[in-house]
Amino acid sequence: MSKKDKPVYGFVRKGNSLVPAMNYDLAALASIAQGELVKVEIKQFRNVGRHRAYWAMLQDVIDACGLDYNTEKLHDLIKLQNGVVDLLNLPSGMTVAIPASISFDKMSEADFQTFFHKAETWLAKTYGYSSQEAA
Repeated sequence: MSKKDKPVYGFVRKGNSLVPAMNYDLAALASIAQGELVKVEIKQFRNVGRHRAYWAMLQDVIDACGLDYNTEKLHDLIKLQNGVVDLLNLPSGMTVAIPASISFDKMSEADFQTFFHKAETWLAKTYGYSSQEAA
């Protein structure tokens, strides 16, 4: 089973305990014997609302500025301009930067918050964009 195929279980912190978020998570926990040591990777779920707000912001900029981009192209440009890149070594020996992923499994919520703020700052400086919340 690849890493991508592994199920993700949700737990909510209550004091110093983790409590299953749903019956699905409870069933997974029930399959573990009492007293058995398990490995847990602590990762916060990404904020879906912030993710949607990011894509809406890109569309707002495109609409307001009449850009000849779609949201995906603007998104790639923002990543390139803000260092969210993977470096690719070409057979010629040249190294090029390509846009990296911001997918939920590739970027933590804290890193996405930082990226979001950098994107807002870059859009303001480049296109004069300011979000309605800031206005």
